[in-house]
Amino acid sequence: MKKEFVAAGFVIFTFMLPLKATAAQFSGIYVFGDSLSDTGNIYNALGETYPPSPPYFEGRFSNGQIWVDYLADQLKLKTTLVTDLVPDLDFTKLPNTTLPTQGVNFAFGGASSGLGNAVFPNSGLPGVQAQVQGFAANLQAKNQMADPDALYTVWGGANDFIFTNPQDSTTPLNNISQALNTLTGAGAKNILVFNLPDLSKIPFEQSQPQEVRDTLQQSVNTYNSALKQTLDDLSNNPNLNIISVDVNSLFEEATTSPDTFGFTNVTDPCLKLTSPTTYITCPNPDKYLFWDDVHPTTATHKVIADRALAAINAKSVPEPSTALGTLAIGAWGAASVLKRKRKQPLVTTASLVPDAQSTHIKVES
Repeated sequence: MKKEFVAAGFVIFTFMLPLKATAAQFSGIYVFGDSLSDTGNIYNALGETYPPSPPYFEGRFSNGQIWVDYLADQLKLKTTLVTDLVPDLDFTKLPNTTLPTQGVNFAFGGASSGLGNAVFPNSGLPGVQAQVQGFAANLQAKNQMADPDALYTVWGGANDFIFTNPQDSTTPLNNISQALNTLTGAGAKNILVFNLPDLSKIPFEQSQPQEVRDTLQQSVNTYNSALKQTLDDLSNNPNLNIISVDVNSLFEEATTSPDTFGFTNVTDPCLKLTSPTTYITCPNPDKYLFWDDVHPTTATHKVIADRALAAINAKSVPEPSTALGTLAIGAWGAASVLKRKRKQPLVTTASLVPDAQSTHIKVES
């Protein structure tokens, strides 16, 4: 009976092994985006005046840490702000700058998907495409390729729809696609890409006529569909690990089933300005989806980070040969025990078989 349990144990052990590995230990994280990913660049660039902190948290567009902070903590990484490397925002100096190996956050609040800033036009603040180009120029100047073991994140386009043209989904798609092509051309292998939530439902848009919101919703849907196709095409390259985060579906879940995430208010902002310099905040911001008219609370950012980590984990799958090899080891172990079990009745003298004989299998990962 004991040997039957051992045989079964081999098989059970095989199937208890995780089918999907935990998140890869990336060597660094490089962030490109707008205010949803900015951990203090525009705050530094504008003399620590915007966003005002408090009520905003240490230059972030939220009441606490944002998804970048949470995800970096989960991956045991940290990023350096690009404004700490190039304080005067002269990106022509970036090629001669030594980038920290653990990663850099290039994201700027208000960034468009292209070269400039949608909220502060003609300010010299870089859009998403300009951020990526600056990173690539740094590598090219040193005749280097991007670290293939690092994680690269891209999230942009919202400001194009909100502040530039709610009907134009082509421009942000082309810009983000070009940014992705630049990254892959520079040697990036692991790229985390976010789509956009339904911007027609953010508090900032609620004063707009219904037809304007309907147009915005349709434009975002068109953009998301086209972005998915772009990511699917990139995923056909076996040398790339394209990881998509469906923020649109997450936003839909949060607004239709807020209790699932612990929210009680998914329509109003927690922070409300009573004048250009005064404000009031709700007493329980963690129960709110929105911190201000546009940006999520830190509680929402934590949910986004968790969803991003889940997407990373879902793509960290062992090679088929590894999984099959493990299964073969388990089957071999079970077969060996059962074979000895079948032979045992043919032995008439118990002393011929040592009592303590056993088989030890060491599985290394």
